[in-house]
Amino acid sequence: MAILQKHGKNSSPDLASVKESPADNFAQAGSQKKWAESSHNWTRPVARIWTVVLLLGTCLLYCARVAMPICAVSMAERFSWSKRETGMVLGSFFWGYCFTQVLGGYVSDRVGGEKVLLLSAAAWGAMTAFTPILAHFCSQPIVSMTISRFLMGLLQGVHYPSLASLCSQKVVESERGFLMSTVGSGSYLGTLVIGGIGSLMLDLYGWESVFYVSGLLSVLWAYFMWKYLLKGEGPIITLESLGSAGTQSKLSKRNWLRLFRQPAVCAVIITHLCTASTFFTLLSWLPTFFKDTFPDAKGWVFNVVPWFVAIPSSLFSGCLADHLISQGFDTASVRKLMQFFSMGVSGVFTLFLCGTTTFPAAVAFVSVTMGLTTFSHSGVSVNVQDLAPSCAGALFGVMNTCGAFTGVIMVYFSGYLIEATGSWASVFGLITVVNLLGLGMFLTFAEARRVDIDIAKGRHHNIHI
Repeated sequence: MAILQKHGKNSSPDLASVKESPADNFAQAGSQKKWAESSHNWTRPVARIWTVVLLLGTCLLYCARVAMPICAVSMAERFSWSKRETGMVLGSFFWGYCFTQVLGGYVSDRVGGEKVLLLSAAAWGAMTAFTPILAHFCSQPIVSMTISRFLMGLLQGVHYPSLASLCSQKVVESERGFLMSTVGSGSYLGTLVIGGIGSLMLDLYGWESVFYVSGLLSVLWAYFMWKYLLKGEGPIITLESLGSAGTQSKLSKRNWLRLFRQPAVCAVIITHLCTASTFFTLLSWLPTFFKDTFPDAKGWVFNVVPWFVAIPSSLFSGCLADHLISQGFDTASVRKLMQFFSMGVSGVFTLFLCGTTTFPAAVAFVSVTMGLTTFSHSGVSVNVQDLAPSCAGALFGVMNTCGAFTGVIMVYFSGYLIEATGSWASVFGLITVVNLLGLGMFLTFAEARRVDIDIAKGRHHNIHI
């Protein structure tokens, strides 16, 4: 594991802030450019407001996303869906989710992540609210629900790349960990809220109420964000704005290849791929593990307790990472330390599940595992902003696309292992091995210096892709 060094950040001089200029004006041009970039950052009070707003937005994102899985049983009974048809509806979301990651990040890098977040939230919020209407008034509910879930995936796929882009453009390096970890905890909060309140609404008012409430709240969130944070600024994204955003150059294959030749960039992609796929596997199979191993256990315990642990753990990791960086510790070493806890230490507790014989011990090990996994919000998830702030959204989109695809594959492969071996130890062993491979890659090649710079022919400027 990397050793924390208290001698400043692991970065070369900010070459991306230096413009081509004659020798006598070189220093002046560079300092003016650097001052201009720093002046675009949020002040601390503004950053705190945005952190709370984005936390609520991510919470509502998951409320809308998880509404269908919660209501799936009731909807299947109402419309006479088979297990295969129900699975088709639920699975269609993830196929849509994969296709807009890179596009959402690219557009956010060009016009601003706040606009993409606003437009997408208004769209997926409205679609969530209209879901019961589509189900009742279409002659083929299974078709309309499959299409609507695919579209939901498309619209929600831009969320996290837009967050990464917005954070890289507006938040200083020493405060990015707290913002990303806080906003990331919104996913756990949303899962808890919709799992608790949503289930209660389902029993009292029917499955339609879950979609109506979560959808309308999401639309209201988008409205208040537009009204009070963007001050009513027009959120429309035009082709002209995409083509003339700042000083950015056009998307080119050469720039992508130059970026992907950097070992640090390959490291964040592979590490995120590993951590995302193992997280999806745990998320998908843990309820089945508890049902099979402890059939008499209370379901709400293992469905709720790990998420209660994950929320403060995520917040703590962000505070810890930012504190270490603000104290002068090496940025790359801090990112590696966070990822070591996320993938290395959590893997140890995952292995403990192989020999667990009591329900309280299993819940404790799972809670610690899920809590430590959240440290990646202050590790690899933020590292992409350290490496390439000028194209963090698009690059995060590439990472998330790879993670989503491999997550689906690993979930299916885990099911095969369970049937073939009849043992959960094979799944937990697979998760640990994948985590260790990703961690080894990150500890070996991860850096925190900017790599989105064009060093060809002695020129230093941003690679905007």
